[in-house]
Amino acid sequence: MHQEVSILTLLINSIFHVQIPDQVVMTSLVFVISIVVFVLLRKSPELVPSPAQQFYEGVLKAMDGMLMDNIGKRGHQFLPFVTALGIFIFISNAIGLVPGFTPATGNLNTTAACAVAVFLYYNYHGFKEHGLGYLEQFIAPRGPLALRIPMSILFIPIEIISHFARPFSLAIRLFVNMVGDHIVLGVFLALVPFLLPVPLLGLGLFVCFIQTLVFVLLTIIYLSGAVAESH
Repeated sequence: MHQEVSILTLLINSIFHVQIPDQVVMTSLVFVISIVVFVLLRKSPELVPSPAQQFYEGVLKAMDGMLMDNIGKRGHQFLPFVTALGIFIFISNAIGLVPGFTPATGNLNTTAACAVAVFLYYNYHGFKEHGLGYLEQFIAPRGPLALRIPMSILFIPIEIISHFARPFSLAIRLFVNMVGDHIVLGVFLALVPFLLPVPLLGLGLFVCFIQTLVFVLLTIIYLSGAVAESH
């Protein structure tokens, strides 16, 4: 099956006579862009913020608000991870809107890596918060022992499957949506190259934002369930 390759990957592979996978090149480019953006924004914060600084602070405030709404005051501690994840995914999505480039999230390896990172992160905090008591979520709710034991036999496999389905669902959802968006954009670019930029690029950017928001919200929901008091 032929996989689309960005012009940057073709250029690097032809110059250095190597075969670097396209998702590795595009993910590395996203990391570089993210680092440059963070350095520039943190370099000289001003009392009267520039538009870029206002946007950056707005993103942080929105992320913090979602964490506070779902987790409470303790949500502040997850802000660095959730913000970094959201910015990485958005840039990975949006870079595919540039003609000749492919979205880093248009490869299942990239989305799977993000999903596994989320899975390990929220489970780590679940065990950190509750210890082995975190495993109580896999058994039946408290009640008479005679009823709880047989119910737990049913609950345990369901909960295990449910938890391991989360990273799979996160990875597939983001991958499929970004591949579909990139294909549609490519088709219209070939058919109407002069009419495309304004309406379809705007729609593509909206899709990139929505997919990032969905991924981040689900991450916050999983974190909220992991650190909740009722385990």
